[in-house]
Amino acid sequence: MASSATEYVTHHLEHLTVGDGFWTLHIDTLIVSWVLGLIFLGLFYAVARKASVESPGGLQNVIESCVEFIDQQVSDSFNGPKDFVAPLALTIFVWVLFWNLMDLIPVDLFPEIMKLFGVEYVRILPSADMNATFGLSLTVLLLIIIYSIKGKGAKGFGKEMFCHPFGSHPALWPANLLLNIVEMIAKPVSLGMRLFGNLYAAEIIFILIALLPVWAQWVPGVAWAIFHILVIPLQAFIFMVLTIVYLSLAYESH
Repeated sequence: MASSATEYVTHHLEHLTVGDGFWTLHIDTLIVSWVLGLIFLGLFYAVARKASVESPGGLQNVIESCVEFIDQQVSDSFNGPKDFVAPLALTIFVWVLFWNLMDLIPVDLFPEIMKLFGVEYVRILPSADMNATFGLSLTVLLLIIIYSIKGKGAKGFGKEMFCHPFGSHPALWPANLLLNIVEMIAKPVSLGMRLFGNLYAAEIIFILIALLPVWAQWVPGVAWAIFHILVIPLQAFIFMVLTIVYLSLAYESH
């Protein structure tokens, strides 16, 4: 029984992959992420095309509230031009939210469907894949560097890296540079690890609940799903807010 339970858990944590070693691609993560991204774009585009001031529909009201809320978050936290940061924050929030919502789909549904097509392994929760969360956070790291140069200029960015926080004496440059590099790397690492850790743990719990007899799954399954419904938007919100804050800190002079 213990062996079969271990095999069940291990099987559900395997990705559909192609390639080998460092260049292994998680095809399931990539496909699900692309599909969810297209759904996000298609949904917002369809609502924007049919938007009405006189008689807005329910979905339009939800999307407008979401856009206004995120725009306010950017206005409160980011002091630079927000023509790019606001759409970025909206994209991150909705995309990560859609990622996380995949955790509410029964754990056996897609694996059983894919077995009919000869696919042995599949995972549909991108935010429980460290490659996805770190891929997104590395994009944030790149933007942090870009906004640091944009806000301070190349000279100002270099001066901050070498002269902050201990001082501008040349003997302190190595210590300043090392500390700033560690701080810069820690930001995307914390972003990626936080999202991955929370959703990976949630996925494990759903898999363990699925090991119970069918009649015993309902109470813990429903209870955990209800609790997880609160975690899903919270994790997307945290990722978005920290991204805005990190870009704001990068853009400002210290």
